Amino acid sequence: MALLEGKNLTMIFGGLAALDSVDINIEKGEVLSLIGPNGAGKTTLFNLITGVYSPTKGSISFKQKEIKNLKPYDITRMGIARTFQNIRLFGEMSVLDNVIIGQHCRTRTGVFGAILRTSAVKSEEKKVRDRAMEILNFVGLDREAEEKAKNLPYGKQRRLELARALATDPDLMLLDEPAAGMNPQETNELIGLIDRLNDMGKTVLLIEHDMKLVMGISQRIMVLDYGKKIADGPPEKIRNDEKVIRAYLGERSRKEVRAC
Repeated sequence: MALLEGKNLTMIFGGLAALDSVDINIEKGEVLSLIGPNGAGKTTLFNLITGVYSPTKGSISFKQKEIKNLKPYDITRMGIARTFQNIRLFGEMSVLDNVIIGQHCRTRTGVFGAILRTSAVKSEEKKVRDRAMEILNFVGLDREAEEKAKNLPYGKQRRLELARALATDPDLMLLDEPAAGMNPQETNELIGLIDRLNDMGKTVLLIEHDMKLVMGISQRIMVLDYGKKIADGPPEKIRNDEKVIRAYLGERSRKEVRAC
């Protein structure tokens, strides 16, 4: 049974179909990459899954429960987390506090408990802080815990975004162009990090234009073009799909992709 299943997903903006009858299935434990040219509908699909938009037509189920009309916060609590193409950190806050905020959907402290500072509140605060440090250690940012987020180098800010998403304790992680702007060393470190996330049982759906990363890390690749799904399969199949090469990769990229 698929962890997430979208059927006949259609999203129309002002008469233009950003997505047109797209089906998507994500199996528990897999790494699925979503590729396609700019404007193909990739981010729109992410926004449907995470509750930013409700589809014009179609259905989305997660853990066999319909989620298409839920708010983003409720979807996060169910176990879906995402990062964004443009970094959205709390720049003036510490690295540690950015990750602590990510755990908010899992905490139980209410207003009165916070005011009264009960023993239960203090215990939960310690658990939250300890967990945040564990996550920072996992992504290699524990030494920067007290640094302001805005002072981190770009590649580390990307990792912090991933850490904050991981703090929500998701089953499914949606990563929107996680390698954007990274140098080759940072990209290689990201590949290792995604591999480790997958090894610990996290299911990953990512949008990415770095074809070396996509071909190297994906168990399956789904291709969109003008809002329609034109291919879906293992990297070897996608690498040699003439329709994909014509629609997205182009003749100049043919040798590059097949060499990945």
